[in-house]
Amino acid sequence: MGDRKSVGNKKTKEISKLKDRLAFWKAKLKADEEGHKNPKSKSMPKPTSMPKPTSMPKPASMPKPEAKRKSKEEKRKKIEAKKKEVKIKTQTKSKTKEAKKKEIKIKTQTKSKTKEEKKKEIKIKKQAKKKAKEAKKKEIKIKKQAKKKAKEEAKRQAEEAKRKEEEAKRKEEEAKRTYEEELEEQLTEEEITGFQLERTDMDKMCNRVCEIISDYETKGILQSELWKKLKLSSRDGSRLALKLERMGMITREKILEKERWTYRLIIKKIPISTKSIEGAPCLTCKYESKCSLDGIEYSPRTCQWIQDWVLIELKNK
Repeated sequence: MGDRKSVGNKKTKEISKLKDRLAFWKAKLKADEEGHKNPKSKSMPKPTSMPKPTSMPKPASMPKPEAKRKSKEEKRKKIEAKKKEVKIKTQTKSKTKEAKKKEIKIKTQTKSKTKEEKKKEIKIKKQAKKKAKEAKKKEIKIKKQAKKKAKEEAKRQAEEAKRKEEEAKRKEEEAKRTYEEELEEQLTEEEITGFQLERTDMDKMCNRVCEIISDYETKGILQSELWKKLKLSSRDGSRLALKLERMGMITREKILEKERWTYRLIIKKIPISTKSIEGAPCLTCKYESKCSLDGIEYSPRTCQWIQDWVLIELKNK
């Protein structure tokens, strides 16, 4: 509202100025016309009724219409230049504002992108950490399984080794196992001690076996050799040896002979035999009741018959 009033006042002032100038020029023209008519009058009289404008310039300094036009043109150009300048400034300001907005938008987008990238990076790091953790767990699990498998394998190998050792021991024991040992498992004590050969006097047989073994003294004899001498089968000879051992007359020593386990028979107790005293004069001596070691008349120490008998026996051997 204030702008409109100022514009109105300016227009009023300009109109009043124009009116004053028109009045002035009319008066001047009138004076010029009168001057032509009255040449004597050299100067134009001042108008009495014309009010002197306060802001009007002197007639000598008043601009011509061309100058006025030029002034208006320059003023218009200045106004246009100012408007253009204002427009340029406005456009520049608008562009600057837009550029600033764009810059802010770019910064916001960049910030948003940076934030997203950071989030993405954090997410990737978390995933990598999670994967590393899972890989570590998996590795620990694999190690545990490997350790468990190794332990089981070691245990299995130990059991297998033990089994093989036991098997080898069993085989070794089986290899060491003799026919007599099998018989001992199969037969009872009564069957062993009550062993009897058909049509054979077992007392004489036992005495004969002991006599043969005693000839080898502490060295003993291999039972296979003894059975050959007695013409006995391996089964009968083994049972006879077991019987003699139970009777406490011989001992059996287990030995490896020609890659086979057998027994060496060694005499332990020589049985009493009547053969050694067969033919002795004492059995048929009529003075046997009177004979004693301390006897003066009849004593084995001084008996001539005994001396003769011993000499004959020595000669026969």
